[in-house]
Amino acid sequence: MSSTTAITTRNVFKIGKYTTKLQKVELGACTTNCSLEIPPPKPLLIALPCEAGEFPLLLFLHGYLLYNTFYSQLIQHIASHGFIVIAPQLYALAGPDSSDEIKSASAITNWLSKGLCHLLPSHVKPNLSKLGLAGHSRGGKVAFALALMKESSSKFLAVIGIDPVDGMDKGKQTPPPVLTYVPHSFDLDMAVMVIGSGLGEVKRNPLFPPCAPKGVNHEDFFKECRMPACHFVVKDYGHLDMLDDDTKGIRGKATYCLCQNGKSREPMRSFVGGIVVAFMRAYLEGDGGDLMAIKDGHETAPVELQSVEFL
Repeated sequence: MSSTTAITTRNVFKIGKYTTKLQKVELGACTTNCSLEIPPPKPLLIALPCEAGEFPLLLFLHGYLLYNTFYSQLIQHIASHGFIVIAPQLYALAGPDSSDEIKSASAITNWLSKGLCHLLPSHVKPNLSKLGLAGHSRGGKVAFALALMKESSSKFLAVIGIDPVDGMDKGKQTPPPVLTYVPHSFDLDMAVMVIGSGLGEVKRNPLFPPCAPKGVNHEDFFKECRMPACHFVVKDYGHLDMLDDDTKGIRGKATYCLCQNGKSREPMRSFVGGIVVAFMRAYLEGDGGDLMAIKDGHETAPVELQSVEFL
């Protein structure tokens, strides 16, 4: 991150200056340049600026049994500030073991340099030297697992865990385990940000466990991080409050029933989008002004922060 002390306030919590669009890429789909197309290993949802330019990338991994489309508003918020966001659909159904998701995420990472440019408009260029990695819930666990894989980690400059969870079985890790419960044990040669939800460890009802239970949640992930790392915990919002307002289908309706939620999703979604933008500007582009402004209270967040920690 740049050592500059200048305070900049560019309203990262609001939609940015770029017009954005969502582009769905199904397996076997043909683009306008089929002779050069190298299909991605998994279906993709891509949020990208419409204007011409070269933009940093964020690989975004969805949560357990969720669809990548549930994050459409969030990833468009990020893209509107000048980023290309690639959100794969890692699976349709999944059990407790996330090994296949980690392998799929690694395959997508390796595919980016070969195939992504053939899926984007010619005036939108991906800057593969500025690549970030983020994941929500179990996708956060997968993101950390991928970052810890040495064959993949050199491709990323930063990793973000959005209310990451290492397991959902009565607060215990599910395979493969990522947490070691040894402080600062993550051997990551990159910057790390962990975002936590204050209500994630609260039960919605007696029949279901908390969506981000103690012992496997954001607190445990941050304890294992090394410098540089930061941790933002949002008070009064839940584990799924960064999703779209309208999540369709049975799974979409379930997102309003299974986890303890805040009053509305828009504030939490705006915060997550904005803090991700600020963090990536700091560690992908060397401009830490927005992140420091938020840390020092010079840029007002749309939510109340329960705690802020920096290493």
